[in-house]
Amino acid sequence: MSKPHKYHLRPSYGSGKLLLEFILDSSDTEFCKEVLTTLKEINPIVDLAEDVWMNDEVLLNVSSDKGVFSLSKDVWDFAFIMAENNQPCIKFIDKILSNSQLFQKEEVDFENYASLKI
Repeated sequence: MSKPHKYHLRPSYGSGKLLLEFILDSSDTEFCKEVLTTLKEINPIVDLAEDVWMNDEVLLNVSSDKGVFSLSKDVWDFAFIMAENNQPCIKFIDKILSNSQLFQKEEVDFENYASLKI
């Protein structure tokens, strides 16, 4: 990998629930593998991998020592880690990623996500 994956810790639109949003490019072919390798300290195990063809998305359901979370990646070069019912897991993953050379956190204004975007 030539440059770190940029990501945001931010709330879902219209919600206070945090998620991790990654902005990728088409050269990020090893993204999912790099995320799971970086998170090795929480022992992530992919329980289910779904190809959501209607959304051109791959969805991984992952269990870990910190609980369950989802990792989705779409063909538009966006990826998300979500754990709506396990917010401490999102914060812990953020901590791990922010200490990795493979990932670069960019701060965002939470107010930009306060209302639902349609």
